[in-house]
Amino acid sequence: MKLMVRVIEANNLAAMDSNGVSHFYVRVQLGKHKFRTKVIKNDLKPKWDEQFSFWVDDLKDSLVISVMDEDKFFNNDLVGRLKIPVSQVFEEDIKSLGNAWYSLKSKKKKSKIKECGEIYLSISLCQNNTSPESNGIGDQMLHPRKCVDATPDFSTKSSFGRSNSSSPAREEITSTKDEKSCSQKSLAGRLAQIFNKSSDMSSISPSTSMDLDLSDTDKTEVCEPKTEDPSSNDTFEELVRKVQSADQGSEIPSNLSGGVLIDQLYIIAPEELNVLLFSPDSNFPKSLADVQGTTELQIGLWKLENDGESLKRSLTYIKAASKLIKAVKGYEEQTYLKIDGKNFAVLASVSTPDVMYGSTFRAELLYVITPGPELPSGEQCSRLVISWRMNFLQSTMMKGVIENGARQGMKESFVQYAILLCQTVKPVDSKDLGSGKEQALASLQAEPQTDWKIALQYFANFTFVSTFLMGLYLLVHIWLATPDTIQGLEFIGLDLPDSIGEFVVSAILVLQGERMLGLISRFMKARARKGSDHGIKAQGDGWLLTVALIEGSNLAAVHSSGFCDPYVVFTCNGKTRTSSIKFKKSDPLWNEIFEFDAMDDPPSVLDMEIYDFDGPFDEVASLGHAKINFLKTNISDLADIWVSLEGKLALACQSKLHLRIFLNNTRGGNVVKHYISKMEKEVGKKINLRSPQTNSAFQKLFGLPPEEFLINDFTCHLKRKMPLQGRLFVSARIIGFHANLFGHKTKFFLLWEDIEDIQVIPPTFSSMGSPIIVITLRHGRGADARHGAKTQDEQGRLKFRLQSFVSFNVAHRTIMALWKARSLSPEQKVQLVEDDCETKSTNSEESGSFIGLDEVSMSEVSFFIELFNGGELDRGVMEKSGCVNYSYTPWVSEYSDVYERAIYYKFEKRISHYRVEVTSTQQKSILDEKSWLLEEVMNFHGVPLGDYFNLHLRYQIDDSPGEAQGCKVKVFFGIEWLKSTKHQKRITKNILKNLQERLKLTFSLVEKEFLAK
Repeated sequence: MKLMVRVIEANNLAAMDSNGVSHFYVRVQLGKHKFRTKVIKNDLKPKWDEQFSFWVDDLKDSLVISVMDEDKFFNNDLVGRLKIPVSQVFEEDIKSLGNAWYSLKSKKKKSKIKECGEIYLSISLCQNNTSPESNGIGDQMLHPRKCVDATPDFSTKSSFGRSNSSSPAREEITSTKDEKSCSQKSLAGRLAQIFNKSSDMSSISPSTSMDLDLSDTDKTEVCEPKTEDPSSNDTFEELVRKVQSADQGSEIPSNLSGGVLIDQLYIIAPEELNVLLFSPDSNFPKSLADVQGTTELQIGLWKLENDGESLKRSLTYIKAASKLIKAVKGYEEQTYLKIDGKNFAVLASVSTPDVMYGSTFRAELLYVITPGPELPSGEQCSRLVISWRMNFLQSTMMKGVIENGARQGMKESFVQYAILLCQTVKPVDSKDLGSGKEQALASLQAEPQTDWKIALQYFANFTFVSTFLMGLYLLVHIWLATPDTIQGLEFIGLDLPDSIGEFVVSAILVLQGERMLGLISRFMKARARKGSDHGIKAQGDGWLLTVALIEGSNLAAVHSSGFCDPYVVFTCNGKTRTSSIKFKKSDPLWNEIFEFDAMDDPPSVLDMEIYDFDGPFDEVASLGHAKINFLKTNISDLADIWVSLEGKLALACQSKLHLRIFLNNTRGGNVVKHYISKMEKEVGKKINLRSPQTNSAFQKLFGLPPEEFLINDFTCHLKRKMPLQGRLFVSARIIGFHANLFGHKTKFFLLWEDIEDIQVIPPTFSSMGSPIIVITLRHGRGADARHGAKTQDEQGRLKFRLQSFVSFNVAHRTIMALWKARSLSPEQKVQLVEDDCETKSTNSEESGSFIGLDEVSMSEVSFFIELFNGGELDRGVMEKSGCVNYSYTPWVSEYSDVYERAIYYKFEKRISHYRVEVTSTQQKSILDEKSWLLEEVMNFHGVPLGDYFNLHLRYQIDDSPGEAQGCKVKVFFGIEWLKSTKHQKRITKNILKNLQERLKLTFSLVEKEFLAK
C-alpha cells in the first residue's frame, strides 16, 4: 500500500536568522526514502501545498516530518520535527488521519525554544490497486508532485483542534451528536469506494450529507462533498477557446536546453495538429503507445488551472523495457503554456520514481506548434518543435550518467514518434519550401513614386496654399495700384515701406518666401532620391542574401507635422542597400526587395538603420536601428518577421519593421570544400574536412545553425587571472573557446567582424615560453563574452589573451587568414594592397620601363641559368632582393628535357608589411643548345585578394650572337583569374608596376655577380 502525505502549510514558526526572516522547506522521510518541498522565502507562515507518496513495507516504520531553514552558506537549520507511526494511520477505520494541525518539537530535549510552531498535514493510506477513476482523489495519488486542490478538503483549520500534547494526536472539536454522525457517515460514504469496504458501508451515500441541516453556521460544513470541476463537462475545443480568450499575448517559450528532438513542417493547420496530438479523443497517443510497447495508458481529462489561464492533465503508463532499464511506470503532467489560436506550447513533466535515483530528477518536454511558411499549393502548414531537458530536483553524483541515458532513450523514442506522425500527417517537402521564397517575393509590388505624387505630398499644405494666395493677391495689387512718388531715402529701383503696416507685411512675405524655397529645395532633392536599390539583381555564386522590406510601424515623428520621411539602409559584409523614401508617413509601406551579391561564406550579421530624410542641407536623423544575428537565429524563422527597433526614439514609440529574409546557398554541397580549399591557400597547410558528427557536436556546443562548419581547433590556454586550459574552435564566422574544469564550464564565441586587431606578444615567463595572441574587439562588441576577457582598455574595448598553443604557427596563420577574410571589405583589401605597393615603390632605388617583349642584354646563358639551379647564386640573389626563408626542391625530370621544382619564400617587412608568403612551381626546358625556356606559376598567401588570381611568368633566354659574353632575356607575364572581381584592372596595374621593379632588381644583381666573377 501507499502512504499519501500532503504538506499544506505551517504557522508560528520561529525565525532562525538574525535578521528575523527564514527560508523554510519541509523534509518528509519514511524509512530510507526522502522528499522535500520547495523553499518559501521570507515568510513565517509558509504555504507549500505539495503531496508525496511512499511505498509502505513495514507498519513499524514512522513518518518523520522535519521543517528546515535553508542557509546558503552554512548547514541548514532544523526548526522542528515530529514522528507519526504508520500503524497509527492503519488503525484508523478510514485509513486516514484527515487534515490536522501538528505541533513541532525540537530535536534536542534541553532546547530553550519549546514552541517550534505548527504544521498542517493530510496523511492517509491507499491500496496499490486503487484506480484513479474510482475515487475523487485519484489524481493526487499518482506520483509525488505538487498537487493544488488534489486532496478533498474534509475539514479546514476549524474542523480539528491543535494538539498541545507531546504526541501528535488529533483532537476533534466538540460538536452536536447530529453533526458527528453526519461527519462520520459522509466520510465513510466517500471513502468506502476508495478502500473497497464492505457492502453495508459502500451503500452509504455521500449525498445524504447534503440533506442535513447544520445548526451552527459558524462551523465548517464537513459534510459537504467536493464541488465538481465545471470544466469537466466541456469539450477539448471549448476549453482551448476559453484559455485562448484569456491569453494576454505572452511570448512563445524558447527551446529547452537539452536539445531539439523534432523540428519538422507538416501540411496541416496548427489548430488541427494541436487536436491530433493532445485531444482526449485523438487516437494518436494510443497508436504511439502500441508502437513503443507502452502499456496501461491512462489519460486524464484536461482541467482549467490558474483561473482559466492554462490547461492541465495527467497521464500514467508503463514504459516498455529497454537495453538500459526494465519496464517502469511513468507519471506525466502536461500543461499548456501558450494558446492563441495559431501558436500552441505544451510543457510535459515526466517522473519515474520507481527507477534508481528516480526521485532526484524529472524529464521535461516542450511541444511548440507554430504556423509554417506559405506553400505554393495554398495549403496551410505547421511547424512542430519538440525539445527536452533534465530537471534535477536534488543534486546527485550520477547526473552525467542519468543525462546520457535519458538522451539516448529520448532519441530512440522520438524517432518512432516522428515516423508515426509522418504516416499520419504529410510532412512538407523541401522542394515546396524552395519555391516558397519566389512565391512570397512575387506577391510584393512596390508602389512607384511619380513626380506628381511627391509634389502633392510636399505642396498640398497650408504653407504653400497661403503663400500662393498672398503672392497672387500681391500681383493683383501691383497691377491695380499706381507707383508712389520717391520720398525719404528711396531712389529709383528701391521702394521702401512707408509705414509700420507695410513693414510687417514685407516681413511676412519674406518669411513665407523662405519657407517656400525650403519646400522647393526638399522637393527637388526628394525627386532625385525617389529611386532605391529595389530590383537590383545579385551577382556571383555562393551565399545569396535576399531581404524584402514590407512595411514599418509606429515610426517616430521628428517634424512638427507629426510625420516623418523614412528610408532604410541595410548593411551586410560591407555592402549596403538603400530603400526609397516614403514621404510624410509614420506607417510606411515599401514592398521592396534587396539582393546582396553572392558571398563565399554565410553572413554573420545584417545591420539595418532607418533614417528620416530632411532635405539636402540638414543632417539626417536616425529613427532607430536593429541587427539580425544569423548565428543566433534560425533562418526559417526569418521568412516573415517583425523586428523591433532600438534607440531612444524607436523605444519610445515601439517602432517595428516587417521583413522577409532568405539566405540560400547556390553552390550546393560543395560550399564547405570550396571554402576550405581557399583557406588552405591562405594558411599554407592542408586542412582536413571534419565529419558530420564533429560538425554537429561543434554546432551544439555553441548553439550555432546547421550551415556553420568547423575548420580547425587547437589546444591552448585562456589567460585571465589564471591560465585556463581549453580548446579554441575556428569556423568561417566565429572563433570560440570552451573549457571544462572540474565541471565548471567556460564557453564563449566572437564574431570575426567584431575583432578590431590581432597582435602577437613575444614569449614571457608567465606565458611559459609561448607567444601570446591578443585579440582586441571593437568598442561595444562582445558583451556576451565579457567573462572570458583578460582586460578592458580605456576605450572600453575587450582584450582576450590566448597562449600555449601546441602548434603556434599553424594556429596563428589560420586565425589571421580567417580574420582578414571576414573583417575587411573588398575595398579595404584593395586599398591595403595599394598602400603596400606605394611602400615598396618608395623603398626601390631603381626605376625603368617594364621588361616585356623588349630584349635585354645580360650575362652569358650558362651563368644566367644558374639563377634557377638552386646554387649559391640562386640563394644569394633571392636573399638580397628581400626574400627570407627561401627553400626549394631539387629539379625533377617530368619527361624528356623538361624539369620541374617547387620553391617557397616570404617577403621581408620592408618589401611588404603583410610579409606575403609565395609558393611557386617552376618548369624549365631546353629549346636548343643556346636557348632555354623557363615557366613559373606563383601563388600568393596572406595578401588581400590573393586567392583571386595566380601569376604566370615565362622567361625566354637566348644566346646573343653579336656579343661573346652575353644573352638576351624576354619576360612574358599573365594573370590567371580564379574568381571575378570588379578590381581586376587595379590589381593588374599594381602587379605590372611591382613586377617591373622586382625583375629589374633581380637582373641587376645577376649582372653584378657576373662582373665580379
